Amino acid sequence: MKKLFIFLGCAILIAYSSCTPTSKINQTQTGIDSYGKAKLFTAAYQQKAAEYRALCYQAYNIAQWQLENLLKNRSSKPAAIMTDIDETVLDNSPYQVHQSLLGKDFDNATWHEWTARADADTVPGALHFFQYAASLGVEIFYVTNRDMAEKQATLDNLKRYGFPYADNAHLKLKSTTSSKIPRRDSIMMTHQLIMQVGDNLNDLNGGFEKKNIEQRFELANQLKNEFGTSLIVIPNPSYGEWENAMFNYKFNLTPAQKDSVLQSILRSY
Repeated sequence: MKKLFIFLGCAILIAYSSCTPTSKINQTQTGIDSYGKAKLFTAAYQQKAAEYRALCYQAYNIAQWQLENLLKNRSSKPAAIMTDIDETVLDNSPYQVHQSLLGKDFDNATWHEWTARADADTVPGALHFFQYAASLGVEIFYVTNRDMAEKQATLDNLKRYGFPYADNAHLKLKSTTSSKIPRRDSIMMTHQLIMQVGDNLNDLNGGFEKKNIEQRFELANQLKNEFGTSLIVIPNPSYGEWENAMFNYKFNLTPAQKDSVLQSILRSY
């Protein structure tokens, strides 16, 4: 077993070095440290791990199985599903790789350049599930924190693959707030919201917003019976509210500072 751990450790180090070619990276940039390399590694998992693909299929298979049961309790309102887009419907890992190779993290300008390409691939299982839901008469609302300026490119990307209800009426972008509570409430005024899908727990329940790690754990425990029924979670190891909570919502930390935080909060022995 000890030899196995040594082998795995060496393999990870080799993988990190192979993911960060020195011809593309200025090693003196603050972004290329262990935190920047970790971002590359999570993108590698999203792009190259069959396990990631299997988890996505598993989530959407469960969603499909549950959908028929949920439709048995239909109200007079039309049935609807509310879904996030990024890392739930569309795969943006190429953007993560691009930024990491430049020693950078997320920023609005480069993100808008990426989404303008309308070139994101689909998350495994997403297209089949939403097309199936639409075939049962369920409307799909895409509730995303993309900006209004990204509207047409987002629609183009969804239409490129044939996602149902990819239109102005069913695309709810961020306007005045990143909270999805007002947009969720507006959908519920006219529709019976039977299922929500997202990679971020904020997508599914507003109670997770701006909460610390312990509070998020507590609420997840309270909702445990709803996950896999009306709440479907898609894996996203690269970013999300879980990451923001670790850094106490301090968005201006340097990669070195983030490394320090991680070393102080992660459990070892």
